[in-house]
Amino acid sequence: MAGTAAINAPIGARPLPRTPAQERKRTFAFICMVFGMFMAILDIQIVSASLAEIQAGLSASSDEISWVQTSYLIAEVIMIPLSGTLSRVLSTRWMFVISAGGFTLMSLMCATSTSIEEMIVWRALQGFIGGGMIPTVFASAFTIFPPEKRPVISPIIGLVATLAPTIGPTIGGYLTDMFSWHWLFLVNIIPGIFVTVSTYLLVDFDEPDLSLFKTFDWAGLAFMAVFLGSLEFVLEEGPVNDWFQDGTVLILSVAGAVGGIAFFYRALTAEHPIVDLRAFQDRNFAAGSAFSFVLGIGLYGLTYLYPVYLSRVRGYSSLQIGETMFVSGACMFLMAPVAGIMSRKLDPRVMMGMGFASFAIGTWLITGLTKDWDFWELFIPQVFRGVGLMICMVPINNIALGTLPPHRLKNASGLYNLTRNLGGAMGLALINTILNNRWDLHLQRLRENVNWGSQTAIETLNNLTQKYHGLGSDATAAALRTMSNMLRREALVMAFADVFLLLTVLFISFIFALPLIRKPRAAPPGAGGGH
Repeated sequence: MAGTAAINAPIGARPLPRTPAQERKRTFAFICMVFGMFMAILDIQIVSASLAEIQAGLSASSDEISWVQTSYLIAEVIMIPLSGTLSRVLSTRWMFVISAGGFTLMSLMCATSTSIEEMIVWRALQGFIGGGMIPTVFASAFTIFPPEKRPVISPIIGLVATLAPTIGPTIGGYLTDMFSWHWLFLVNIIPGIFVTVSTYLLVDFDEPDLSLFKTFDWAGLAFMAVFLGSLEFVLEEGPVNDWFQDGTVLILSVAGAVGGIAFFYRALTAEHPIVDLRAFQDRNFAAGSAFSFVLGIGLYGLTYLYPVYLSRVRGYSSLQIGETMFVSGACMFLMAPVAGIMSRKLDPRVMMGMGFASFAIGTWLITGLTKDWDFWELFIPQVFRGVGLMICMVPINNIALGTLPPHRLKNASGLYNLTRNLGGAMGLALINTILNNRWDLHLQRLRENVNWGSQTAIETLNNLTQKYHGLGSDATAAALRTMSNMLRREALVMAFADVFLLLTVLFISFIFALPLIRKPRAAPPGAGGGH
């Protein structure tokens, strides 16, 4: 590891200009970058409520259409940790210009796709190229702004990182309902061009160091791609394909394990590793990343669970789902300035405790879920979720990244953002597995209780038969089918309640882990942009 100091040395470091005009220029440049990050994160979920329309438009099968989302996630999760090395090589400016410009071009290609194969390729490239914007913004926020400005900056990036996936289904539902699925991607074109041009003209945070290409760890990149790509695929496809009973999942599990061992060995022994894992030696960075992992479960897991319930139990359209999900997004937007004020006055560990408690209350309230719950029953739980997300995100960012020296921020930001994405991926896999297992269990129990010895079952069957009397001899068969569907729906609702209870326990348990975090010290000399 002796040579890693060369990688971690500040590249082109110089004091930030302090004139008001130059500070305003940098602030505006940063806002443009934040908007680019918003687009990249938004596109993870913007297609989730409109997959049926894309499937019909591209004549895709039900197995193929899931890859519109999976290919994006796999490619993005590979780029996120890689971005730290690339931004040191290319500079923040060129890294972001290439990411924003490539993302915009791939958005256009997605919109013009005529087959599912084309769509999957363009979505993978869109996720890979655009994924570089996310950690670059986090690193820049803690590099170019002094600590006294973080109560304003942290809520902004926290809001974007959590709001974008939350309102993705809402925006996607509106665009698909009002226009067509093509606009899920066309909506990125004009903003993408603006972000690309403005970043090129305004960003001057650091200088490139192309000499780092000579020591670029290509083997480490290959191992990381196999490890993270296989892991993401297994977590996405495992729950719906009965895990290791599926040949592809089994093969990629083995490939991921081998790639993971090779990647970690390379990262710990190579002179210039593709990802420097030494950031985890910092106790607060490691703790912040762990809490970010759990935050990813709450962010992506609940963004998944609500629409699934509303679609499969309530029969909502993508537009109705989007309108219901908007509550959390609105609460997060309103809480952003409050979170900034709280971060000035409260110990970040106290804020995190409040945030995870809000999460836990929101999920606990849904453990009483029934088939009749709709917008208003879900309103208060969504308020608690939106408030909890914003109160959590700001202190977690500050604890993980706020006290690291500037030359370690680019690499650490990639690792930090990776933990949130992996938390989401692992959380979804766990949620889907538990949901399916509990659904089967509740269905079996209900069928044992609903038998011919049950007076309630007999009465229900007779009433349904009377309802379908116009079908003649088919009335009894129709009544039995309806009863079977009722049992499946009730079992599914009970399974949803079990998952929400499990999430409640998870969030509460992390409140008790808060004492493991040290109270953050002041930022080290040179942090906050060299002030």
